[in-house]
Amino acid sequence: MPRVTTIVRKPAVKADRIVDTITLDHEARNRRQARLQGEGGTEILLDLDMETTVNDGDALRLEDGSLVQVKAAAEPLLEVKAENPLRLTRLAWHLGSQHGLVEVAADALYVENNPAVAELVRGQGCTATPVERPFRPERSAHHCDHDHHHGHSHSHSHSHSESHAHAHAHAHAHHDHAHHDHGHHSHDHAHDHHHHNHEHGPGCGCGHNHGHKHDH
Repeated sequence: MPRVTTIVRKPAVKADRIVDTITLDHEARNRRQARLQGEGGTEILLDLDMETTVNDGDALRLEDGSLVQVKAAAEPLLEVKAENPLRLTRLAWHLGSQHGLVEVAADALYVENNPAVAELVRGQGCTATPVERPFRPERSAHHCDHDHHHGHSHSHSHSHSESHAHAHAHAHAHHDHAHHDHGHHSHDHAHDHHHHNHEHGPGCGCGHNHGHKHDH
């Protein structure tokens, strides 16, 4: 069975390389691994190394360099509209906060047609009309971050914290060392000065009156 490890994006798809087409819904277009069959009978073993969305017009590249072009299947959706654009924006925010899938168009939102979403749409004062069309929701950032970037970000933050702690410890040690040296130096200086005071005596040349007694 031909194995697919590469997705060719629509602008780079060469028509003379296309040997078959396949129609996939949104869920299938987000799979990393799957057994698929093109409309012309081409069997495909999808085996991608990372999660990605295959868009309408993209192609699956087979091992021999030939391509199977992907078409986005029509799905049952709700076309959501509102008299006030702010309501649409608020609805999109609520759906996003619940990890819902939303396709944003110029004057409407397209969402999954299920009772929970329909209830949320009505609750936000918007209207929902059932439609059949390909579903092209915005890429889920939280999903992508979790799979590909969260570990990296965590490592980066951890490393940054370690570096900061290390730099702080180094600076602190340096400060202690300097402080210790300073104290040691002051101690030596005081000790030398104290020792110098004990050496005063006649003829020391310091100019001080050392309190010598003279007998008359």
